[in-house]
Amino acid sequence: MHTIELNDEELRLLRHALRSYLQAFGHDEAEQLRAAKHLMIRLPDPATAADAG
Repeated sequence: MHTIELNDEELRLLRHALRSYLQAFGHDEAEQLRAAKHLMIRLPDPATAADAG
């Protein structure tokens, strides 16, 4: 298990990068597609987190 701390801008960048990956490469790589989708689910949405805090 690894833990990293990201500020809101870094988190937005990571989420954007994963979305781009899913759109560009998700068609032929089923296992990577599932892993990326699972990671996206686990990442908090900085906009939602800011509203809650």
